[in-house]
Amino acid sequence: MRRDGRLSRMMHVLIHMSKRDGRTTSDTLALMLDTNAVVVRRTMASLKQAGSVRSDGGAGGGWSLCRDISTITIRDVHEALGSPRALAVEAAVDHPACPVEHAVVAQLGAIFEATEDFMLARMGDVTLATVAAQMAQ
Repeated sequence: MRRDGRLSRMMHVLIHMSKRDGRTTSDTLALMLDTNAVVVRRTMASLKQAGSVRSDGGAGGGWSLCRDISTITIRDVHEALGSPRALAVEAAVDHPACPVEHAVVAQLGAIFEATEDFMLARMGDVTLATVAAQMAQ
């Protein structure tokens, strides 16, 4: 299963943007992330819709922050990206009539749900400014 790295990539981008203090083009962000500018624009559009960034076209245009990173939590970025599942593990349902499988699926489902809830709560407690402050100076 392919892992979704958009959360860490967008956190990376937003923190860099806060340090640049101005507009940053999709091409610059694409170089930073080793990807295509079209991919950057598509992903940044979700952050724009969430109110974290804005885009200005034309000469001197690019992406800029709408909010200070001290007000943007990891959960905000996660939700802007469509709240992808944090866990790649899931319980297999091959024999729904089997009572053993039913018990296994129920127990794992409860554990996975509690884990997701914990992760989302923790992500809501950490701002991008907190992450940026942990950088080696």
